[in-house]
Amino acid sequence: MVDRRVGWRSRVLSALAGLLVLFALVAPGDLDQFRVAAFARVPVEGLLGVMLVLVVPGRLRWVVAGVGGVVLGCVAVVKVLDIGFDLVLYRPFDLVLDWPMFEPAVDFVSVTAGPVAAGAVVVGAVAAAVGVVGVTVLAVLRLSRIAVRRRVVATRGVAALAVVWITLAVPGVPVASESAASFVYEHARQVRAGLHDREAFAGSASVDAFRDVPGERLLTSLRGKDVLVVFVESYGRVALDDQGVVRVLEDGTRRLGAAGFGTRSGFLTSSTAGGGSWLAHATLLSGLWIDNQQRYRTLVSSDRLTLNGAFRRAGWRTVGVMPGITRAWPEGAFFGYDCVYPADRLGYRGPRFGYATTPDQFTLEAFQRLEGGRDRIEGGRDRPVMATIPLVTSHAPWSPLPRMVPWESLGDGSVFGSMASGEVASEAIFSRDPRQVRADYGQSVEYSVEALVSYVEEYGDDDLVLLFLGDHQPAQVVTGGSGSRDVPVSVVARDAAVVDKAAGWGWTEGLRPGDGASVSPMNSFRDLFLGSF
Repeated sequence: MVDRRVGWRSRVLSALAGLLVLFALVAPGDLDQFRVAAFARVPVEGLLGVMLVLVVPGRLRWVVAGVGGVVLGCVAVVKVLDIGFDLVLYRPFDLVLDWPMFEPAVDFVSVTAGPVAAGAVVVGAVAAAVGVVGVTVLAVLRLSRIAVRRRVVATRGVAALAVVWITLAVPGVPVASESAASFVYEHARQVRAGLHDREAFAGSASVDAFRDVPGERLLTSLRGKDVLVVFVESYGRVALDDQGVVRVLEDGTRRLGAAGFGTRSGFLTSSTAGGGSWLAHATLLSGLWIDNQQRYRTLVSSDRLTLNGAFRRAGWRTVGVMPGITRAWPEGAFFGYDCVYPADRLGYRGPRFGYATTPDQFTLEAFQRLEGGRDRIEGGRDRPVMATIPLVTSHAPWSPLPRMVPWESLGDGSVFGSMASGEVASEAIFSRDPRQVRADYGQSVEYSVEALVSYVEEYGDDDLVLLFLGDHQPAQVVTGGSGSRDVPVSVVARDAAVVDKAAGWGWTEGLRPGDGASVSPMNSFRDLFLGSF
């Protein structure tokens, strides 16, 4: 007598196999499109697969079914990667160019949750990917065996569904599906573009109007000025929707005006979103569109003139104050720095706050201590400083945050020890209430802008030119799915002639860009700046 439990178990497993295959075939690669209607589809790829299994003879059909299962499993894995990349970086996963992005992702988990958690995430991700492919292969083989055993029923079913598919394959009736084939085709096109990206980048990099301009003809309108280019982590256009950020920007404009500083602001369109800060930094400083790691590596092994290099050629002392650098950074030589101050040279002895190695206020104070008071008379002539300073307090997960303290009380940063800090493991941004995440994000940007305004009030003089901007928009948990890659950019100076240059770029008065403020690609800024000054 046949055990009924075995029969039910077999039916349940077969049903689950069918659902898994259907899910892999029709699931969107964008979480926003996950709706019931997206799965109520007839996938033509599934019909073709059943037909293929039925017509291929002998043992070869199991080879075909196994290979089909591997391909379908890989499609499912790539769809998951697409969803993850879209949530953070606003775009699908690039099968050629995006593998290096996993290293900073693991580093982020290690810093915010600990190395054990990072290791567990890596092992879990690899195991999950292999598991998905393996289970999909088993599901396809199981369904293939059922189709062969019930050849007549399977043939009639495929024929009926094919008629339904053809009948409903008309615009406006989203029941017929070829999404898996379209998905593979789009990624194949992306792979082809990725394989040729090096050639495309070489073509754009070969054009440089400032490559051979002698130093005495560069930056003549900024002679004697100390120029600070400050990147504020994740300071995107979405920050201007936060009323707290708006208040800090408007209050900062008023306070700087009272101190004699003019301000102008606009927008730049970043080469990245949600992460990859170094790509945005390289884009702004090199004047080239750096949106993947391959381009970045090609750039830093070239002789491209960067904005820092132009200042150095023109006689400035160039420095990089890099609180986010915690290991060897040979790229510093490419950017043209006379001196690089990584995290361990800033003298910070306080706690970490989330991902940030040092609070932004301390980073700015460290620059002032290390370079602002330097005797700049070298060789009998004045040698001003050009500094690049990425601020990292507003890096995800945006909690906990430091508070501003009197500048004279900063010392070695021990004063921050009394605040709730990142020594306690941070909560992942995707496990918290999105409303709280957005509030934390806004407060982190408020802190960074307040630190900059207060720095100018404390140390600014007639020769200071401050240019600060966001590197990219934050993750979509904050932006709510906005496709914008725009970031605010502001110039601050007492010299009206410097601020007036920004007026010619279409930037509006104040630290908050106005409605009519210009929007330019970030890679256009180097040439715009060098051409104007």
